[in-house]
Amino acid sequence: MRFSPRKKTFVPAVAATTVVAGALTALLLLLSGGGDTPARPVSTDEVQRMALARFRAYEASPSEVTVRLPAAGTGDGTITVHAVADQHAHRAVGAYEVVDDARTLRGLLAWDLEGIAVARPPAPAPGAEPGRTTTRAPAPDIVTTAAQAARKARSLKRDQWTHRPYSTAPLDRALRLVLSVAADRPDNARLLARSDPLWLRDERLDGHGYGVFSGPRPRPNASATPADASPLTYWIDTDGNLRRITARLSPGRYAMVDFGAARVRTGVPGSPWKKG
Repeated sequence: MRFSPRKKTFVPAVAATTVVAGALTALLLLLSGGGDTPARPVSTDEVQRMALARFRAYEASPSEVTVRLPAAGTGDGTITVHAVADQHAHRAVGAYEVVDDARTLRGLLAWDLEGIAVARPPAPAPGAEPGRTTTRAPAPDIVTTAAQAARKARSLKRDQWTHRPYSTAPLDRALRLVLSVAADRPDNARLLARSDPLWLRDERLDGHGYGVFSGPRPRPNASATPADASPLTYWIDTDGNLRRITARLSPGRYAMVDFGAARVRTGVPGSPWKKG
């Protein structure tokens, strides 16, 4: 289970994520390992769970995903994307929100294996002014949920999207991660075990139990220790269902991807990629 996060800039606010400032405290706590329980090599049963995770994600598609990462410019800002991802077609569409201490920006984006498309430039959310928190409800044409994003995207023509290739920006890396977590067959458990994945702890999310695992470390790394663990951390239940991934973007800075537990009826429209 080895994922490698695969300027014409689509909007100034989102392009600013090329420099991530500040860490999300919650993510730091999640990746700290928790308590005094040391990391250890995974058991045979645990490696089987890890080997199933990408296949389970493929089976559950299309599904809702939520991406969160620090925003540029302040230590308190965040970027959130609520999206529907189709792992069979390798496409996703979602509503993004950029929040910092000066403004709130929202918009619609889509992405596939080749790059990202943005439907329109973001506009300040109603009531949003520098230094103030938005309190009024979003206008009807501003998408805020995955389902709204899919419906809105379906109504737009291809020429209403601005396309660009991926960059090395943290947001781009997080979006590529969403489409790299699924496979149409289980991973080879023996090969996975040889890449030294680690069990970190058990944890409960939304009332369900998950094992928290550090992903395989890159090879070659013969002198690796638990401190050299993969930048990827996975929450996987006893049936191999993937609930969450966190990715270390740089020291102390992380992106989090949460996966819905069930398939959704709202599919990913092809309009952002159709010719003409």
